[in-house]
Amino acid sequence: MPVPQLSDEHRGEEILAVFDTAFGELLAADPAAFRVKFRKMAASAFAFYRGTACLFYHDLADERREGPYLDERTSRVWIHGDLHAENFGTYMDSTGRLIFNVNDFDEAYVGPFTWDLKRFAASIALIGYAKALSDEQITELVGIYARAYRERVHALATGAKSDEVPPFTLDTAQGPLLGALRVARSLTRFGLLESMTEIRDFERRFAPGGGSIELDAATRYKVLAAFDGYLETLPESSLSRPDSYRVKDVVGRRGIGIGSAGLPSYNILLEGNSDALENDVVIYIKQAQTPAVSRHITDPAIRDYFQHEGHRTVISQRALQAHADPWLGWTELDGAGQLVAEVSPYAVDLDWGDIDDPEEIAEVVADLGRATAAMHAAADDTSGESLVPFSTERAIDAAIAADEEGFAPLLTDFAHAYGARARADHQIFVDLFRNGRIPGL
Repeated sequence: MPVPQLSDEHRGEEILAVFDTAFGELLAADPAAFRVKFRKMAASAFAFYRGTACLFYHDLADERREGPYLDERTSRVWIHGDLHAENFGTYMDSTGRLIFNVNDFDEAYVGPFTWDLKRFAASIALIGYAKALSDEQITELVGIYARAYRERVHALATGAKSDEVPPFTLDTAQGPLLGALRVARSLTRFGLLESMTEIRDFERRFAPGGGSIELDAATRYKVLAAFDGYLETLPESSLSRPDSYRVKDVVGRRGIGIGSAGLPSYNILLEGNSDALENDVVIYIKQAQTPAVSRHITDPAIRDYFQHEGHRTVISQRALQAHADPWLGWTELDGAGQLVAEVSPYAVDLDWGDIDDPEEIAEVVADLGRATAAMHAAADDTSGESLVPFSTERAIDAAIAADEEGFAPLLTDFAHAYGARARADHQIFVDLFRNGRIPGL
Protein backbone atom coordinates (compact mmCIF):
# COMPACT_ATOMS: atom_id res chain seq x y z
CA MET A 1 0.00 0.00 0.00
CA PRO A 2 1.25 3.52 -0.56
CA VAL A 3 2.23 5.01 2.79
CA PRO A 4 1.21 8.66 3.21
CA GLN A 5 4.28 10.88 3.25
CA LEU A 6 3.53 13.11 6.21
CA SER A 7 5.90 14.98 8.44
CA ASP A 8 6.22 13.62 11.96
CA GLU A 9 4.32 16.64 13.25
CA HIS A 10 1.41 16.15 10.85
CA ARG A 11 1.33 12.41 11.42
CA GLY A 12 1.35 13.03 15.16
CA GLU A 13 -1.71 15.25 14.85
CA GLU A 14 -3.39 12.56 12.73
CA ILE A 15 -2.64 9.89 15.36
CA LEU A 16 -4.03 12.11 18.11
CA ALA A 17 -7.23 12.72 16.13
CA VAL A 18 -7.74 8.98 15.59
CA PHE A 19 -7.07 8.29 19.27
CA ASP A 20 -9.61 10.92 20.29
CA THR A 21 -12.30 9.26 18.15
CA ALA A 22 -11.48 5.74 19.34
CA PHE A 23 -10.53 6.30 22.98
CA GLY A 24 -11.76 9.78 23.92
CA GLU A 25 -14.73 8.92 26.13
CA LEU A 26 -13.04 5.98 27.85
CA LEU A 27 -9.84 7.95 28.39
CA ALA A 28 -11.75 10.79 30.01
CA ALA A 29 -13.51 8.31 32.30
CA ASP A 30 -10.33 6.49 33.38
CA PRO A 31 -7.06 8.29 32.54
CA ALA A 32 -5.06 6.02 34.85
CA ALA A 33 -6.05 2.94 32.86
CA PHE A 34 -4.89 4.60 29.65
CA ARG A 35 -1.58 5.60 31.16
CA VAL A 36 -1.02 1.90 31.81
CA LYS A 37 -2.25 0.99 28.31
CA PHE A 38 -0.02 3.56 26.62
CA ARG A 39 3.05 2.54 28.63
CA LYS A 40 2.53 -1.01 27.42
CA MET A 41 2.16 0.27 23.86
CA ALA A 42 5.35 2.32 24.21
CA ALA A 43 7.38 -0.82 24.92
CA SER A 44 7.73 -1.88 21.26
CA ALA A 45 6.45 -1.22 17.75
CA PHE A 46 4.51 -4.48 17.91
CA ALA A 47 2.84 -3.55 21.21
CA PHE A 48 1.90 -0.21 19.64
CA TYR A 49 0.48 -2.00 16.59
CA ARG A 50 -1.56 -4.33 18.81
CA GLY A 51 -3.19 -1.40 20.54
CA THR A 52 -3.96 0.67 17.44
CA ALA A 53 -6.41 -1.22 15.24
CA CYS A 54 -8.21 2.12 15.05
CA LEU A 55 -5.20 3.70 13.31
CA PHE A 56 -4.76 0.72 11.00
CA TYR A 57 -8.31 0.97 9.67
CA HIS A 58 -8.06 4.74 9.43
CA ASP A 59 -5.09 4.20 7.12
CA LEU A 60 -7.03 1.62 5.07
CA ALA A 61 -10.00 3.97 4.66
CA ASP A 62 -9.27 4.67 1.01
CA GLU A 63 -9.59 0.99 0.21
CA ARG A 64 -13.03 0.63 1.78
CA ARG A 65 -14.92 -2.12 -0.06
CA GLU A 66 -12.95 -1.86 -3.28
CA GLY A 67 -9.56 -3.30 -4.13
CA PRO A 68 -7.87 -6.44 -5.42
CA TYR A 69 -9.84 -9.64 -4.69
CA LEU A 70 -12.81 -7.70 -3.34
CA ASP A 71 -16.29 -7.94 -4.80
CA GLU A 72 -19.83 -7.83 -3.46
CA ARG A 73 -19.31 -11.07 -1.53
CA THR A 74 -15.66 -11.01 -0.49
CA SER A 75 -16.21 -7.51 0.90
CA ARG A 76 -18.90 -8.96 3.17
CA VAL A 77 -17.06 -11.70 5.06
CA TRP A 78 -17.14 -12.14 8.82
CA ILE A 79 -13.65 -11.05 9.86
CA HIS A 80 -11.72 -11.15 13.10
CA GLY A 81 -10.96 -7.44 12.92
CA ASP A 82 -7.71 -7.51 14.91
CA LEU A 83 -5.87 -10.43 13.36
CA HIS A 84 -2.24 -10.25 14.36
CA ALA A 85 0.33 -12.90 15.18
CA GLU A 86 -0.32 -12.83 18.94
CA ASN A 87 -4.10 -13.22 18.73
CA PHE A 88 -3.88 -17.01 18.55
CA GLY A 89 -4.00 -19.46 21.42
CA THR A 90 -5.78 -22.34 23.08
CA TYR A 91 -9.30 -22.80 24.34
CA MET A 92 -11.46 -25.72 25.41
CA ASP A 93 -14.47 -26.00 23.16
CA SER A 94 -17.99 -27.00 24.14
CA THR A 95 -17.21 -30.66 23.42
CA GLY A 96 -14.34 -30.70 25.93
CA ARG A 97 -11.61 -30.70 23.28
CA LEU A 98 -8.57 -28.44 23.52
CA ILE A 99 -8.22 -26.39 20.34
CA PHE A 100 -5.52 -24.02 19.08
CA ASN A 101 -7.01 -21.27 16.97
CA VAL A 102 -7.76 -17.58 16.72
CA ASN A 103 -8.87 -15.93 19.96
CA ASP A 104 -10.05 -12.51 21.22
CA PHE A 105 -13.04 -11.53 19.09
CA ASP A 106 -13.64 -8.06 20.56
CA GLU A 107 -13.02 -6.40 17.17
CA ALA A 108 -14.94 -8.90 15.00
CA TYR A 109 -17.23 -7.49 12.31
CA VAL A 110 -18.26 -8.03 8.69
CA GLY A 111 -16.01 -6.55 6.03
CA PRO A 112 -13.38 -7.28 3.34
CA PHE A 113 -11.54 -10.55 3.98
CA THR A 114 -8.25 -8.99 2.84
CA TRP A 115 -8.30 -6.62 5.82
CA ASP A 116 -7.67 -9.55 8.17
CA LEU A 117 -4.88 -10.85 5.95
CA LYS A 118 -3.18 -7.45 5.67
CA ARG A 119 -3.33 -6.85 9.42
CA PHE A 120 -1.74 -10.24 10.04
CA ALA A 121 0.89 -9.75 7.32
CA ALA A 122 2.02 -6.43 8.79
CA SER A 123 2.30 -8.05 12.23
CA ILE A 124 4.65 -10.68 10.77
CA ALA A 125 6.78 -7.90 9.30
CA LEU A 126 7.01 -6.30 12.74
CA ILE A 127 7.88 -9.56 14.48
CA GLY A 128 10.42 -10.39 11.78
CA TYR A 129 12.05 -6.98 12.12
CA ALA A 130 12.22 -7.36 15.92
CA LYS A 131 13.94 -10.72 15.43
CA ALA A 132 16.42 -9.15 12.97
CA LEU A 133 15.16 -11.14 9.99
CA SER A 134 16.07 -9.76 6.58
CA ASP A 135 13.54 -8.19 4.24
CA GLU A 136 13.89 -11.29 2.04
CA GLN A 137 13.08 -13.56 4.98
CA ILE A 138 10.05 -11.46 5.89
CA THR A 139 8.89 -11.60 2.27
CA GLU A 140 9.18 -15.38 2.35
CA LEU A 141 7.25 -15.64 5.64
CA VAL A 142 4.34 -13.54 4.39
CA GLY A 143 4.36 -15.57 1.18
CA ILE A 144 4.18 -18.77 3.22
CA TYR A 145 1.19 -17.39 5.13
CA ALA A 146 -0.52 -16.36 1.88
CA ARG A 147 0.02 -19.74 0.22
CA ALA A 148 -1.12 -21.70 3.29
CA TYR A 149 -4.25 -19.56 3.51
CA ARG A 150 -4.95 -19.94 -0.18
CA GLU A 151 -4.43 -23.75 -0.16
CA ARG A 152 -6.70 -24.25 2.86
CA VAL A 153 -9.44 -22.01 1.40
CA HIS A 154 -9.28 -23.97 -1.85
CA ALA A 155 -9.47 -27.29 -0.01
CA LEU A 156 -12.53 -26.13 1.93
CA ALA A 157 -14.18 -24.63 -1.14
CA THR A 158 -13.79 -27.81 -3.19
CA GLY A 159 -15.43 -30.01 -0.58
CA ALA A 160 -12.47 -31.54 1.21
CA LYS A 161 -13.53 -33.94 3.94
CA SER A 162 -13.31 -32.71 7.50
CA ASP A 163 -10.54 -35.16 8.35
CA GLU A 164 -8.43 -33.63 5.56
CA VAL A 165 -8.62 -30.17 7.14
CA PRO A 166 -8.75 -30.95 10.88
CA PRO A 167 -8.52 -28.30 13.60
CA PHE A 168 -5.30 -27.96 15.56
CA THR A 169 -5.65 -30.33 18.53
CA LEU A 170 -3.35 -32.41 20.72
CA ASP A 171 -3.53 -35.08 18.01
CA THR A 172 -2.89 -32.89 14.96
CA ALA A 173 -0.81 -29.86 16.02
CA GLN A 174 2.98 -29.70 15.86
CA GLY A 175 5.78 -27.47 17.10
CA PRO A 176 4.90 -24.40 19.22
CA LEU A 177 1.17 -24.92 18.62
CA LEU A 178 1.38 -28.38 20.16
CA GLY A 179 3.51 -26.92 22.94
CA ALA A 180 0.80 -24.38 23.78
CA LEU A 181 -1.83 -27.12 23.80
CA ARG A 182 0.25 -29.26 26.13
CA VAL A 183 0.74 -26.34 28.51
CA ALA A 184 -3.02 -25.73 28.43
CA ARG A 185 -3.65 -29.37 29.21
CA SER A 186 -1.42 -29.15 32.27
CA LEU A 187 -3.51 -26.31 33.69
CA THR A 188 -6.46 -26.99 35.97
CA ARG A 189 -9.64 -25.32 37.08
CA PHE A 190 -8.47 -25.81 40.66
CA GLY A 191 -5.30 -23.84 39.91
CA LEU A 192 -7.31 -20.95 38.49
CA LEU A 193 -9.63 -20.94 41.49
CA GLU A 194 -6.69 -21.01 43.90
CA SER A 195 -5.28 -17.88 42.24
CA MET A 196 -8.53 -15.91 42.51
CA THR A 197 -10.54 -17.26 45.44
CA GLU A 198 -10.40 -18.61 48.98
CA ILE A 199 -12.56 -20.77 51.23
CA ARG A 200 -14.51 -18.84 53.87
CA ASP A 201 -17.15 -20.45 56.08
CA PHE A 202 -17.02 -23.65 54.05
CA GLU A 203 -17.81 -21.84 50.80
CA ARG A 204 -15.64 -20.47 48.05
CA ARG A 205 -15.46 -16.68 47.70
CA PHE A 206 -13.29 -14.23 45.75
CA ALA A 207 -10.11 -13.37 47.61
CA PRO A 208 -9.47 -9.69 48.37
CA GLY A 209 -6.75 -7.84 46.45
CA GLY A 210 -5.26 -8.94 43.16
CA GLY A 211 -7.16 -6.28 41.25
CA SER A 212 -10.62 -7.17 42.57
CA ILE A 213 -12.89 -4.36 43.73
CA GLU A 214 -15.59 -4.85 46.36
CA LEU A 215 -18.97 -3.66 45.11
CA ASP A 216 -21.52 -1.57 46.94
CA ALA A 217 -25.03 -2.97 47.30
CA ALA A 218 -26.52 -0.94 44.42
CA THR A 219 -23.81 -1.97 41.95
CA ARG A 220 -24.00 -5.59 43.04
CA TYR A 221 -27.77 -5.55 42.44
CA LYS A 222 -27.28 -4.13 38.91
CA VAL A 223 -24.63 -6.73 38.07
CA LEU A 224 -26.83 -9.59 39.28
CA ALA A 225 -29.75 -8.22 37.27
CA ALA A 226 -27.49 -8.15 34.20
CA PHE A 227 -26.48 -11.74 34.99
CA ASP A 228 -30.16 -12.78 34.94
CA GLY A 229 -30.48 -11.19 31.49
CA TYR A 230 -27.34 -13.02 30.32
CA LEU A 231 -28.80 -16.41 31.25
CA GLU A 232 -31.50 -15.93 28.63
CA THR A 233 -28.84 -15.75 25.89
CA LEU A 234 -27.23 -19.10 26.68
CA PRO A 235 -27.87 -22.19 24.57
CA GLU A 236 -29.98 -24.77 26.41
CA SER A 237 -27.09 -27.22 26.25
CA SER A 238 -24.68 -24.95 28.15
CA LEU A 239 -25.35 -26.06 31.71
CA SER A 240 -25.40 -29.60 32.99
CA ARG A 241 -27.33 -28.96 36.20
CA PRO A 242 -29.68 -26.21 37.45
CA ASP A 243 -27.36 -25.38 40.37
CA SER A 244 -24.84 -24.04 37.87
CA TYR A 245 -26.81 -20.81 37.80
CA ARG A 246 -26.18 -20.16 41.52
CA VAL A 247 -24.04 -17.09 42.17
CA LYS A 248 -21.58 -17.45 45.04
CA ASP A 249 -19.80 -14.10 44.80
CA VAL A 250 -19.28 -11.07 42.56
CA VAL A 251 -16.51 -8.45 42.40
CA GLY A 252 -15.49 -5.61 40.14
CA ARG A 253 -12.36 -5.64 37.99
CA ARG A 254 -10.43 -3.00 36.12
CA GLY A 255 -9.66 -3.56 32.45
CA ILE A 256 -6.08 -4.83 32.40
CA GLY A 257 -5.35 -5.73 28.77
CA ILE A 258 -4.05 -3.38 26.09
CA GLY A 259 -7.48 -3.45 24.48
CA SER A 260 -9.51 -3.24 27.70
CA ALA A 261 -8.33 0.05 29.22
CA GLY A 262 -11.15 2.01 30.79
CA LEU A 263 -13.77 -0.71 30.22
CA PRO A 264 -15.62 -1.67 33.43
CA SER A 265 -15.79 -5.40 34.10
CA TYR A 266 -16.96 -7.80 36.78
CA ASN A 267 -16.17 -11.36 37.81
CA ILE A 268 -18.91 -13.71 39.02
CA LEU A 269 -18.23 -16.97 40.86
CA LEU A 270 -20.74 -19.72 40.07
CA GLU A 271 -21.50 -23.16 41.39
CA GLY A 272 -19.82 -25.81 39.26
CA ASN A 273 -21.24 -29.06 37.98
CA SER A 274 -21.12 -30.71 41.41
CA ASP A 275 -21.12 -29.79 45.10
CA ALA A 276 -17.33 -30.10 45.19
CA LEU A 277 -15.50 -26.79 45.60
CA GLU A 278 -12.78 -27.48 43.03
CA ASN A 279 -15.00 -27.20 39.93
CA ASP A 280 -16.67 -23.83 40.49
CA VAL A 281 -16.74 -21.53 37.47
CA VAL A 282 -15.63 -17.91 37.12
CA ILE A 283 -17.27 -15.84 34.40
CA TYR A 284 -16.66 -12.21 33.53
CA ILE A 285 -18.98 -9.45 32.38
CA LYS A 286 -17.15 -6.80 30.37
CA GLN A 287 -18.45 -3.77 28.56
CA ALA A 288 -18.00 -4.45 24.86
CA GLN A 289 -16.28 -1.85 22.73
CA THR A 290 -17.08 -0.40 19.33
CA PRO A 291 -14.92 -2.32 16.83
CA ALA A 292 -12.45 -0.17 14.96
CA VAL A 293 -13.41 -1.65 11.59
CA SER A 294 -17.08 -0.70 12.03
CA ARG A 295 -16.25 2.99 11.62
CA HIS A 296 -15.27 2.24 8.03
CA ILE A 297 -18.16 -0.04 7.04
CA THR A 298 -21.26 1.93 6.09
CA ASP A 299 -23.70 -0.89 5.28
CA PRO A 300 -26.75 -0.34 7.54
CA ALA A 301 -27.78 -3.99 7.17
CA ILE A 302 -24.60 -4.97 9.02
CA ARG A 303 -24.89 -2.29 11.68
CA ASP A 304 -28.58 -3.00 12.34
CA TYR A 305 -28.05 -6.76 12.64
CA PHE A 306 -26.67 -6.37 16.16
CA GLN A 307 -28.58 -5.31 19.27
CA HIS A 308 -25.45 -3.78 20.81
CA GLU A 309 -21.69 -4.37 20.94
CA GLY A 310 -21.98 -7.25 23.41
CA HIS A 311 -24.41 -9.03 21.12
CA ARG A 312 -22.11 -8.33 18.13
CA THR A 313 -19.07 -9.77 19.89
CA VAL A 314 -20.84 -12.97 20.94
CA ILE A 315 -22.62 -13.58 17.63
CA SER A 316 -19.35 -12.97 15.80
CA GLN A 317 -17.39 -15.34 18.01
CA ARG A 318 -20.00 -18.06 17.70
CA ALA A 319 -19.91 -17.63 13.92
CA LEU A 320 -16.12 -17.59 13.62
CA GLN A 321 -15.24 -20.20 16.23
CA ALA A 322 -16.67 -23.70 15.97
CA HIS A 323 -17.99 -25.07 19.29
CA ALA A 324 -17.38 -21.82 21.18
CA ASP A 325 -17.27 -21.44 24.96
CA PRO A 326 -20.63 -22.74 26.29
CA TRP A 327 -20.68 -19.87 28.81
CA LEU A 328 -20.47 -17.26 26.03
CA GLY A 329 -23.38 -14.82 26.09
CA TRP A 330 -24.35 -11.17 26.29
CA THR A 331 -26.34 -8.77 28.45
CA GLU A 332 -26.80 -5.07 29.18
CA LEU A 333 -25.63 -3.01 32.13
CA ASP A 334 -26.29 0.72 32.54
CA GLY A 335 -27.51 0.80 28.95
CA ALA A 336 -24.27 -0.59 27.50
CA GLY A 337 -23.84 -3.95 25.77
CA GLN A 338 -21.78 -6.48 27.73
CA LEU A 339 -19.79 -9.54 26.73
CA VAL A 340 -20.02 -12.51 29.12
CA ALA A 341 -17.69 -15.52 28.99
CA GLU A 342 -15.78 -17.90 31.24
CA VAL A 343 -12.45 -16.97 32.72
CA SER A 344 -10.94 -20.10 31.22
CA PRO A 345 -8.27 -22.09 33.04
CA TYR A 346 -7.20 -23.55 29.68
CA ALA A 347 -6.30 -20.36 27.78
CA VAL A 348 -2.65 -20.17 26.66
CA ASP A 349 -1.54 -17.59 24.10
CA LEU A 350 1.06 -18.38 21.47
CA ASP A 351 4.39 -17.12 22.85
CA TRP A 352 6.65 -15.73 20.15
CA GLY A 353 9.45 -15.06 22.63
CA ASP A 354 11.12 -18.43 22.10
CA ILE A 355 10.25 -18.89 18.41
CA ASP A 356 13.47 -17.68 16.78
CA ASP A 357 14.54 -20.32 14.29
CA PRO A 358 13.47 -19.19 10.78
CA GLU A 359 12.30 -22.67 9.83
CA GLU A 360 10.17 -22.95 12.96
CA ILE A 361 8.76 -19.46 12.40
CA ALA A 362 7.84 -20.50 8.87
CA GLU A 363 6.03 -23.61 10.12
CA VAL A 364 4.06 -21.57 12.65
CA VAL A 365 3.14 -18.90 10.10
CA ALA A 366 1.87 -21.58 7.71
CA ASP A 367 -0.31 -23.07 10.44
CA LEU A 368 -1.71 -19.65 11.28
CA GLY A 369 -2.55 -19.16 7.59
CA ARG A 370 -4.52 -22.39 7.67
CA ALA A 371 -6.25 -21.35 10.89
CA THR A 372 -7.22 -18.01 9.33
CA ALA A 373 -8.74 -19.75 6.33
CA ALA A 374 -10.76 -22.11 8.53
CA MET A 375 -12.04 -19.14 10.54
CA HIS A 376 -13.18 -17.24 7.44
CA ALA A 377 -14.84 -20.38 6.09
CA ALA A 378 -16.75 -21.10 9.30
CA ALA A 379 -18.80 -17.90 9.42
CA ASP A 380 -21.12 -18.14 6.45
CA ASP A 381 -24.41 -19.68 5.36
CA THR A 382 -23.69 -22.75 7.53
CA SER A 383 -23.08 -20.78 10.74
CA GLY A 384 -26.72 -20.35 11.67
CA GLU A 385 -26.58 -16.57 11.10
CA SER A 386 -28.21 -14.84 8.13
CA LEU A 387 -25.82 -11.88 7.88
CA VAL A 388 -23.44 -13.70 5.50
CA PRO A 389 -25.83 -15.86 3.43
CA PHE A 390 -23.33 -17.52 1.08
CA SER A 391 -20.30 -19.81 1.14
CA THR A 392 -17.39 -17.55 2.05
CA GLU A 393 -14.74 -20.10 1.16
CA ARG A 394 -16.15 -20.47 -2.37
CA ALA A 395 -16.38 -16.70 -2.82
CA ILE A 396 -12.79 -16.16 -1.59
CA ASP A 397 -11.49 -19.11 -3.60
CA ALA A 398 -13.00 -17.75 -6.80
CA ALA A 399 -11.67 -14.24 -6.16
CA ILE A 400 -8.10 -15.47 -5.58
CA ALA A 401 -8.30 -17.84 -8.56
CA ALA A 402 -8.87 -14.84 -10.83
CA ASP A 403 -5.31 -13.64 -10.04
CA GLU A 404 -3.27 -16.36 -8.34
CA GLU A 405 0.05 -14.70 -9.08
CA GLY A 406 -0.83 -11.39 -7.47
CA PHE A 407 -2.14 -12.69 -4.14
CA ALA A 408 1.09 -13.22 -2.19
CA PRO A 409 2.76 -10.04 -3.55
CA LEU A 410 -0.28 -8.00 -2.47
CA LEU A 411 0.30 -9.10 1.13
CA THR A 412 4.10 -8.93 1.10
CA ASP A 413 4.15 -5.41 -0.35
CA PHE A 414 1.63 -4.29 2.25
CA ALA A 415 3.53 -5.99 5.08
CA HIS A 416 6.77 -4.18 4.33
CA ALA A 417 5.11 -0.80 3.77
CA TYR A 418 2.84 -0.87 6.78
CA GLY A 419 5.46 -2.46 9.01
CA ALA A 420 7.71 0.52 8.29
CA ARG A 421 4.78 2.87 8.88
CA ALA A 422 4.00 1.25 12.25
CA ARG A 423 7.63 1.48 13.38
CA ALA A 424 7.73 5.17 12.52
CA ASP A 425 4.34 5.75 14.15
CA HIS A 426 5.55 4.03 17.30
CA GLN A 427 8.38 6.50 17.68
CA ILE A 428 6.03 9.42 17.03
CA PHE A 429 3.61 8.04 19.63
CA VAL A 430 6.35 7.58 22.24
CA ASP A 431 7.40 11.20 21.79
CA LEU A 432 3.81 12.41 22.04
CA PHE A 433 3.23 10.36 25.20
CA ARG A 434 6.43 11.14 27.05
CA ASN A 435 6.13 14.85 26.28
CA GLY A 436 2.59 15.09 27.62
CA ARG A 437 0.92 15.80 24.28
CA ILE A 438 -1.91 13.27 24.55
CA PRO A 439 -4.97 15.22 25.79
CA GLY A 440 -6.45 14.01 29.06
CA LEU A 441 -3.30 12.37 30.37
